[in-house]
Amino acid sequence: MSTKEETTVLLSHPEDGVAELRLNRPQATNALSLELQTTLSEHFSKLSNDSRVRCILLTGGDKVFAAGGDITGLIDADPIEIYKRHTERLWAPIEQCPKPVVVAVCGYAYGGGCELAMLGDIIVAGKSASFCQPEIAIGIMPGIGGTQRLVRAIGKAKAMQMALTGKPISANDAWVAGLVSELCEDNEVHDQAMAICKRIARMPPLAAEQIKEVILAGMDASLASAMALERKANALLFASSDQREGMQAFLDKRHAKFEGK
Repeated sequence: MSTKEETTVLLSHPEDGVAELRLNRPQATNALSLELQTTLSEHFSKLSNDSRVRCILLTGGDKVFAAGGDITGLIDADPIEIYKRHTERLWAPIEQCPKPVVVAVCGYAYGGGCELAMLGDIIVAGKSASFCQPEIAIGIMPGIGGTQRLVRAIGKAKAMQMALTGKPISANDAWVAGLVSELCEDNEVHDQAMAICKRIARMPPLAAEQIKEVILAGMDASLASAMALERKANALLFASSDQREGMQAFLDKRHAKFEGK
């Protein structure tokens, strides 16, 4: 990894099967510069194809997750420049990552930071964390999923309130609304998120990937279509060695050893 990459996103492998990505622009409250977005995208592309990785932990650190886009790189941009940046291509490897992604949020998850967190599958937040889509206050609107994923996560009424007022919501309100999966003390966020990652990493990776794929694909499908996806994915897993290992381990009253086969 180059020095440039190391200054924006830190990659580590703290546990077997777990990769951790830490946003690392503390001097800019982890504002999502194009450099950071590019580096993060590259990491997700590589980790998605790394069979040793079964779960990814994404965090911004102990004080802030990410306080939105980098305004200094936006203020003088014209519409064509914004269009030609194609940030949706940078975010695609995160959105399309087949591995479960656990997001640990401490402090601010504002603007692009909130949108980035929503790309994860499980969000663990500290009690003092807050979430916000403040783009309207600077004359624009959410542009990387804030008007679409937010309404799917918490419903029209609360999504409208957040996007139209730019007002932050507390971690507790986000948890009640269904945006946050788990709420804990600030100093326990990383450990709790890592515990979830370790548990997922012990599970059969083929089943984990199929569960994620079917849940996401089924969200925007009719119930009948989504149920058909579920049935076929479930049947597919009966072709795996992990299915046989898991069921035999259950009968033998021992821990299963899943190999992703």
